Amino acid sequence: MGYLTTKNQYVMLSGQKMAYRRVGQGKSKLPLVMLIHLAATLDNWDPKLIDLLAEKQEIILLDLPGVGGSQGKVGKTIPAMAEQAIAIIKALGYQKINLLGLSMGGMIAQEIIRLYQNLVEKLILAGTGHRGGLELDKVTEKTFKYMLKAGVERVDPKRYIFYNHDAKGAEEAKQVLTRMAAREPGFMDGKMAVPSFLQQLKAIKSWGKEPVDDLAHITQPTLVVNGDNDMQVPTSNSYEMGKKLANSQLIIYPEAGHGSIFQYAEQFSKDLLTFLDESK
Repeated sequence: MGYLTTKNQYVMLSGQKMAYRRVGQGKSKLPLVMLIHLAATLDNWDPKLIDLLAEKQEIILLDLPGVGGSQGKVGKTIPAMAEQAIAIIKALGYQKINLLGLSMGGMIAQEIIRLYQNLVEKLILAGTGHRGGLELDKVTEKTFKYMLKAGVERVDPKRYIFYNHDAKGAEEAKQVLTRMAAREPGFMDGKMAVPSFLQQLKAIKSWGKEPVDDLAHITQPTLVVNGDNDMQVPTSNSYEMGKKLANSQLIIYPEAGHGSIFQYAEQFSKDLLTFLDESK
């Protein structure tokens, strides 16, 4: 069974249902928990990437409160979202995990480690930045600008948020978005509510305006990945995190933007599985 036909499961948290999906069960010592980007639900993971990873890795994908199929309200701050994620992970019975965060998910992942250092064995930060990083406080205006451009052209906003604004970027976006759109109604997650989306934007803007983080709290082996032309969260943030994190590896994919891990699904899956290799 591939990711396109993987349905939501639910765990109860404070009397509310939290949605998650599990694939590749029992294929690794530690599960890889994955946190999605702004305005996204479980349906916004590239099924090709998830299926490639699930060949060797157990994966847990989460909807935080107020997102997709999860009840409750979106956290008002990035640290509050991190507290929510920790609570769900604990409710699922995990005491130790590997953790991947994409974009906003990467911001939440950094705060998870600040709050609960011993939870995470290895960390992957994809298309993201550190607290107070370059232009993180401008994510709101960039998002609306790209949404407007996409609306005029009647295309998915991710075409401009995640991929280069040239012909090659258009083709890469088409391939990934077509894979995501292949999920049939009976296997879909809940929709992203507008108030939840706006709250996420406020949280990112606030986090981006805080003092620049030295990342000293992150001592775990960390893989930092991005495209060489991320216009949403500038690639320079990935280089900066690579410098600040003493125990890190940096991979920059060429001719790629914010959605590099989907654009390079095959290569990224190999790079990620090598990084997570339990024999190391």
